[in-house]
Amino acid sequence: MRGKQAPKRKIEGDAKYNDVDIAKFINYIMIGGKKTVAQKIVYGAFDIIKEQTKQDPRHVFSKALKKVSPLVEVRGKRIGGANYQVPFQVRGERRFNLGCKWIIEAAAGRKGKPMHEKLAAEIMDAVKEEGAAYKKKESVHRMAEANKAFAHFAR
Repeated sequence: MRGKQAPKRKIEGDAKYNDVDIAKFINYIMIGGKKTVAQKIVYGAFDIIKEQTKQDPRHVFSKALKKVSPLVEVRGKRIGGANYQVPFQVRGERRFNLGCKWIIEAAAGRKGKPMHEKLAAEIMDAVKEEGAAYKKKESVHRMAEANKAFAHFAR
């Protein structure tokens, strides 16, 4: 790697809740620099969550992220001419990133509704330990569990 590593940028809280995690989530949803569209999607989803669950949508969102974020994942490692799927612990920032990405992908994969409705449904399903994003986490954990024998290669 040449040169210095780029410095981490400080992200400020979002406009409505002043929460850094929600601001990052809005940035992950944003396509083509259209931040206001992404904000409408997220805040629309939060309004639906508040309406249906009668709870603070920030708490529901953080619960959903906790339930969807993986603790372990597998990475391919080449040892002696063979490729092994080695389980590794997932760092905190990557856990948040993967959880957000999986929720967004699962919501986008649903059919027949506007994005804010699909996102709200996926977040509420994640809290109930259902939905495609939670299934993705479960499959990643199963894969890591199946390859636990190769954990001694994790160095």
